Amino acid sequence: MNSLETILLSISILIIISTIVAKVSKKIGMPVLLIFIGIGMLAGSEGPGGIEFDNASIAQNVGIISLIFILFSGGLDTNWSKTKPVMWSSLSLSTLGVLITTCAMGAFVHFLFDLQWAQALLLGAVVSSTDAAAVFSILSFSNLNLKGKVKPLLEFESGTNDPMAIFLTISLIAFITNRSTSYIEFFELFLLQMGLGSLIGFFAGRLMVAIINRIRFPIEGFYTVFVLAFSVLIYSFTAKIEGSGFLAVYVAGVVVNNYEVVHKRAIYRFFDGLAWLSQTGMFITLGLLVFPSKLVPVMFTGILVSVFLIVVARPLGVFISLAKSEFNNREKMLISWVGLRGAVPVILATFPLLEGIKEAGWIFNVVFFIVLSSAIVQGWTISPIAKWLKLDAPSKTKIKSPVEFSYPQDSTMKLINLRVPESHSSINKSLVQIPQLKGNLIVTITRDNNYFVPSGGTVLEPGDIIQVLVAKEKVNELKEYFS
Repeated sequence: MNSLETILLSISILIIISTIVAKVSKKIGMPVLLIFIGIGMLAGSEGPGGIEFDNASIAQNVGIISLIFILFSGGLDTNWSKTKPVMWSSLSLSTLGVLITTCAMGAFVHFLFDLQWAQALLLGAVVSSTDAAAVFSILSFSNLNLKGKVKPLLEFESGTNDPMAIFLTISLIAFITNRSTSYIEFFELFLLQMGLGSLIGFFAGRLMVAIINRIRFPIEGFYTVFVLAFSVLIYSFTAKIEGSGFLAVYVAGVVVNNYEVVHKRAIYRFFDGLAWLSQTGMFITLGLLVFPSKLVPVMFTGILVSVFLIVVARPLGVFISLAKSEFNNREKMLISWVGLRGAVPVILATFPLLEGIKEAGWIFNVVFFIVLSSAIVQGWTISPIAKWLKLDAPSKTKIKSPVEFSYPQDSTMKLINLRVPESHSSINKSLVQIPQLKGNLIVTITRDNNYFVPSGGTVLEPGDIIQVLVAKEKVNELKEYFS
């Protein structure tokens, strides 16, 4: 039996290697999830690492815990003002789109491989949803910016389509194992999961904001610890009463992001790092779980099913579910292509394994092959496809703040960053010569990646980033001046 020290040593080495290799992968455009899965497979029992791991239950639990933090972090990164216009399209894609993909995949597998309808549909349900971890990591790690409302739709869809896939998977497993449950009860269970997930996520997010802004923790680090524990509480409580814990956690993250919260930047950075750690651990664990030798016999099947999913099933679900939306055909084509499969399908594929379903091993290996092919084919080509469809937009460089401002609940001030545009009227003027800046505190100026504290005589140059502490009622006026 391995000692605790050996286990910790193995885990730390794998994570360190993964993060270093991930930095290199960005330069060559390789999807980071593919790196993590590959390292897990190399470290596994059939790889050079020789780590023996064949416990689907542990892998499932690691995946669920990881998804809690990934989805909450994804919610924190979701701008509601941009997401609200595409909410109904996203929900249509997350429900009707997933159902259509499941049925199309089930029919294809049933007729081509002579698999029973229930098992064929089960495979379709497992791979029917896009993966939040994969979508969030690909879009953020590649720094890909898209025109229009495609990116908010993709992010919101990936955060809300898991309940439908989980519902279909559990329902089909219950049918296969002859559990006496009617179709009406299945439908009621789905409505219960979606309804409770949405409501609890919204009210829990509001409650979290109220507590954070009212309580005065003696140590700043307590704020991130509190939010961490609260996000786990939201998932576990919602799941305990048969709601969708994943949906609740994501909605709570969206709510928190759209309110002023004490130490918001610290909370955001903490969960950003935690989400990446969770992705690393989750994909490595799933890589350890698979045996490469078992993928070879299903390679031909996996290729056929992957091609059908990418070229037919996903586009079918997208075009039908978005038929009444404002998205044009080029945008629908890109949405179809960014149907990334990642950890969620593999985690769902462990459900049949734990239930002892006869074809569960075959389904798991096919699903894993689909995830690998999705990461290679789709993950590696999103940027070229976006450029080909003329939907890529110039990347927006995020402005980093060297100084933070803790917002009490009754604060009337806000710390903002403003970039001085080219050919702006403020260029070559000192700060005291700009009327719009009077009455505000200029905290720092960033110029050529160097920070400095300005004086009233500091002259602005094109591209300067000004960090200003300003009264909330003057924020829009100042932003409009520097727009």
